[in-house]
Amino acid sequence: MTMTMISAVIVQDQTLGAALGVIFMIIMLALTVLFCVGFWKVFTKAGQPGWAALIPFYNAYILTKIAGRPGWWVLMLMIPFVNLAFGILLAIDIAKAFGQGAAFGVVLLFLLSGVGYLVLGFGDYRYVGATELMPVTA
Repeated sequence: MTMTMISAVIVQDQTLGAALGVIFMIIMLALTVLFCVGFWKVFTKAGQPGWAALIPFYNAYILTKIAGRPGWWVLMLMIPFVNLAFGILLAIDIAKAFGQGAAFGVVLLFLLSGVGYLVLGFGDYRYVGATELMPVTA
């Protein structure tokens, strides 16, 4: 093989890699937009502004409010390993706030969050509120 043939093969490989990278990037961007739309729908179903789903950290704060948890839980979501436990609890509470069980929260809202929020946002789920979750103390 001559140097020109090797160069041609390398250029073809680079072109193919670049094309696959662009296709992958377009697919990921489309999925991100789709998941953001689902997140937006969940926020509006819960009586919160939909635009809040797009603001980092603020959307976590609003999720704690939807779940009926205190705002300081957002800080717990930023601590490694602790965030796993609080994330699971938050997902379960959000599922319960929409009338679903703990399995829905863990599987769809925690493990498959993008899909779960699409299902919750576009499905026939109604926000029943987080106040029914916590006992009222007088």
